[in-house]
Amino acid sequence: MTDTDYMHIAIAEAKNGLGLTSPNPSVGAVIVKEGNILGKGWHRKAGKPHAEREAIANALKTHSPSELKGSTIYVTLEPCSTTGRTPACVEGIIDTGITRVVYGATDPNPIHSGKADKQLLGNGIEVLSGIEKEECEQLIKPFAKRISTGLPWVIAKTAMSLDGRITRPKGEGQWLTGELAREEVHRIRAEVDAIIVGGKTVRKDNPNLTIRGDAHRAEKKQPWRVVLTEHGKKSLSNDYKLFCDEHKERTIVYEDLTLIDTLKELAQLGCNSVLLECGGGLMRQFLEQELVDEVAVFLAPIFTGGSKFGFGLGDHLERSSFLRNPRVQTFGVDTLIRGDVRP
Repeated sequence: MTDTDYMHIAIAEAKNGLGLTSPNPSVGAVIVKEGNILGKGWHRKAGKPHAEREAIANALKTHSPSELKGSTIYVTLEPCSTTGRTPACVEGIIDTGITRVVYGATDPNPIHSGKADKQLLGNGIEVLSGIEKEECEQLIKPFAKRISTGLPWVIAKTAMSLDGRITRPKGEGQWLTGELAREEVHRIRAEVDAIIVGGKTVRKDNPNLTIRGDAHRAEKKQPWRVVLTEHGKKSLSNDYKLFCDEHKERTIVYEDLTLIDTLKELAQLGCNSVLLECGGGLMRQFLEQELVDEVAVFLAPIFTGGSKFGFGLGDHLERSSFLRNPRVQTFGVDTLIRGDVRP
């Protein structure tokens, strides 16, 4: 197997932590010696051991410390070089006797970027970076955006008919998409730290905004449920699910706060990523202010003639571009188009 093959294993480990690690990034690691995998690990939660130390601990369950000496560790992100809530991973690598470090993405934090290389090289450890860099960067893009801009990664999710509507005529029922597509929505919710809706959506749909079904994991905190309103909490009944269910402490109402200030507030709470599940009008405001990083559009194979459009009404958006890395999936008869809107 090649360095690329082992990095793919580390990437698979990192994906186990998607949605669980904020404000930290999702990271995976694998330790290899003479073609044998000695241990694997992934960062499970902020404040818990990082992926490198998880992999080392995993390896030591079945191998002696002497067996780890002279091994290679593959990590999706440059190992941390400073002590925070957990010890620096660089120190753990040095102490273990690992002699080669291969990582994918460079730490986006300029305070830390490149420091691992200096420490590792200074201790006689070979360093190779940039292996499967783009895929590794995809794993940490929400973290990277928050670190570099002070704003979380914003995913705009909507479901619409072929004629661009998000509603059906009265009497036809609530849902545009089928059960399989709605299950995927819960998996997307499980990736994020907050879900944003408008007060109108709360009053009209009384949503749960919870993670249900197979997407639910006990270790995943319920994402913050954020309601934006011009009229404050007084306009929203305490009987709405967001204010009386078991997750009511995870509901926030912002009154007359600008969209960018809302995102700044959520970043301060440690949110790496947020999901827009709002109506078309509010969704369009996020787009017009260029605050959306990714879209996830479910297309239902129907024409509804409903009154509401997926991205609201208004003039042409000033900027138009193809999605970056578009992914197209089908869920039953419905199609999901998902991709990044920023270069």
